[in-house]
Amino acid sequence: MEMDRSDKKRIVLKIGSNVLTKGTDHVSRGKIEDIGRQIVALQDTYEFVIVSSGAIAVAKQFVNLESSGKEINVKQALASIGQPHLMRIFQESFRDLGLLTSQCLLSYSDFEREQSKKNIVNTINVLVANNYIPIINENDTVATDEIQFGDNDKLAALTACLLKADLLVIATNTNGICTKKSVENRTYETIDEVEDIESLTDEIVSSISTHGTGGMRSKVQAASIAQNANIEAWIVNGLEDNFMVNAIENKIQFTKIVKAVYNE
Repeated sequence: MEMDRSDKKRIVLKIGSNVLTKGTDHVSRGKIEDIGRQIVALQDTYEFVIVSSGAIAVAKQFVNLESSGKEINVKQALASIGQPHLMRIFQESFRDLGLLTSQCLLSYSDFEREQSKKNIVNTINVLVANNYIPIINENDTVATDEIQFGDNDKLAALTACLLKADLLVIATNTNGICTKKSVENRTYETIDEVEDIESLTDEIVSSISTHGTGGMRSKVQAASIAQNANIEAWIVNGLEDNFMVNAIENKIQFTKIVKAVYNE
């Protein structure tokens, strides 16, 4: 029997460029298939909205743009070239698993206008109700905030808030957030659960990954946005196969930013 929307938990899954490329210079079809297989395994209990980076990384596989302009304009142009390729890979990989996909391009100004916010919610609810998985990216050709801000982390958090998600999962290339001391002595101890976001900020070691623009700071900021809307956020190692299923079953180490008590 098909479950009602009210019975399914809504997950906003944010996939960073480094996860999609598995740390290489090419988007990994295998990783996209891994994500699709997990969605199939979880679809009776959860419904998914994906926020995906990777358009610029995909474009770099095909072109090397010459430009005398600003670097940001080159990145916008690369995003324009890469976005349809990225969507095609998602569409083909998910279709083989019996999953339907749709594309939604958003910019930050959409979250500031009431009518735009209603339109986003209504459109995505219709898509999800008809078993289409919305795949969201920033409309990089008209907006530069996300290229500069941090690999779609904030976009994912705002989307989770707007859609009243039950959970925000940020897939990155580390086992969640490690304590600063453990990073310095290379033992890499994951902080399992935390309520006080401020305490996490002190643990962040500044590092920006090869393709991603955010590093861990923007992930903590995203988790803070989610927590303010009473949404739990998980920071999970997306490079591992079956990372979502394993996180849900508590088989792997990851960082869980729980709802603040005062919000309940």
